[in-house]
Amino acid sequence: MEIVGILLAAGRGTRFDPSAQALKLLQPGPWAAAPAQPLAAAAARNLCTALDAVVAVVRDDEGPQQQALRELLAAAGCRIVRCRPAPGQPEGTGTSIACGIAACRDAAGWIIALADMPDIRPATVAAVRAAIAWGATSAAPYFRGQRGHPVGFAAACGPALSQLRGDAGARSVLERHRPVRILVEDPGILLDIDLPGDLEAAGRQPRL
Repeated sequence: MEIVGILLAAGRGTRFDPSAQALKLLQPGPWAAAPAQPLAAAAARNLCTALDAVVAVVRDDEGPQQQALRELLAAAGCRIVRCRPAPGQPEGTGTSIACGIAACRDAAGWIIALADMPDIRPATVAAVRAAIAWGATSAAPYFRGQRGHPVGFAAACGPALSQLRGDAGARSVLERHRPVRILVEDPGILLDIDLPGDLEAAGRQPRL
């Protein structure tokens, strides 16, 4: 059994564009390793470089932007999983995580990453993976005292992860299984693109 990456790419990105006309994950930017690549492509590339298997969780939507996103992520090496919440079930990070876990529930563990974090170094992903492979129940990278992404979980966390719903993410699982701290010199673990101004901030990101 292998440790599988789960790339969360099902968000609407309404903070970036409240009109929902411009899909955030398709926006190019000044990423360290791949200038001008679309946001989601850069995030997927970093994850796929470090892991043998990556699942990308996307919206179950036939719109042209979502189709472009699926094609982009597939070209980067991801297996695409469409997430459609059950009637009455809320959308959000937790629901997306559960969809991803369901698609590869027999894995030895999972590295959960966000598609709007384009500058995480593959070496950081590999270090999180190694911690899970060596027996940690959960693991996360820390840069100068701050916890970032991606976060790793062992198979023992699978049942709890598969029950997540809404937008709370995996916080409740991490409260029960405190992550092993992996100290990294990688500021990209803290850089996520939520607002248009964050693209400019990415260009000023220190390269250590």
